[in-house]
Amino acid sequence: MDIILEFTDTFIADYVYAWAHPAKPAPYDFPADIASNASAQTFSSWTYEPASQFISVQPSQAAYMSAWTRDNLFRQLITLYFIVWIFGLVVYFFFASMSYYFIFDKRTLNHPKFIKNQIWLEIVQANKSMPFMALCTAPIMTLEVRGYSKLYDTTSEGPGMWYNILQFPLFLLFTDFCIYWIHRYLHHPLIYKHLHKPHHKWIMPTPYASHAFHPLDGFAQSLPYHIFPFIFPLQKMAYVVLFVFVNFWSILIHDGEYLTNNPVVNGAACHSLHHSRFEVNYGQFFTAFDRLGGTYRMPEAWMFEKDKKMSEKKWKDEAKTVDSFVKEIEGSDDRTYEPTTAKKNN
Repeated sequence: MDIILEFTDTFIADYVYAWAHPAKPAPYDFPADIASNASAQTFSSWTYEPASQFISVQPSQAAYMSAWTRDNLFRQLITLYFIVWIFGLVVYFFFASMSYYFIFDKRTLNHPKFIKNQIWLEIVQANKSMPFMALCTAPIMTLEVRGYSKLYDTTSEGPGMWYNILQFPLFLLFTDFCIYWIHRYLHHPLIYKHLHKPHHKWIMPTPYASHAFHPLDGFAQSLPYHIFPFIFPLQKMAYVVLFVFVNFWSILIHDGEYLTNNPVVNGAACHSLHHSRFEVNYGQFFTAFDRLGGTYRMPEAWMFEKDKKMSEKKWKDEAKTVDSFVKEIEGSDDRTYEPTTAKKNN
């Protein structure tokens, strides 16, 4: 994340901190020079070192004009907080909107288990959660930036060329294993009703439901991504790519487009069953840990037949099935559904 931090500092943060917390004028040897204080230059002991040898931007004069230099702990913490929050929002709205307008089947809006004003509620929940998730995440990223992780830049600093490829499947397997167990324990009755239930409000999720979590729920499921580079080496650019990918993947598995019934990949079909059957398919990327844990449920053939999946008869059957699971897991259904007649008139 130090690469993103460097770009943010260069184009935004340097100017903000130079204005909000300017450095004091440099000391002078002669009292007469103090009279010309208006034109005095500021003094900074900070020296620029690029975060990466592959991509960097030279700092402007503003980088030396704040009392909080770029390596200041509090400045890094504050800046990373806003990076995680704002960058997360940009990724969320861009990819979720692209998925909604170009992939998501709008007929889903007429499903009997689609909640009244659901898209708006999903967006509100996501926007309420992201600032608090960023607050929890920023300290971890600050530790990464300050060199406490195993993030590396060039191949010579890492295990070798072979690891530049291996790090990607290793990252996915590690995070999927951890998320499986975190997600599964979030369904414990004592935890579910307080933390995970807000995400299960969406029986028929849209792409905007991808980040619509309770903030502690969302942070808990993101922890494996941040823990990984403290245990395993990870190339800095790969870290940024994977940060975008995991957010993008979360949107993909909520888009309702069941492209393939792959027995290995936990795609949108598998995850839709998690929203409607609750205690199955906890994995994020793969089905392996659900299979080993006895929680895997294979998507049924009709789910890949669009006309059948979107038929009123199948919707009614599914609604009855969902009602039985809601009663078993939650006791009562406190969701507010829009009347079917109102949906047809939309």
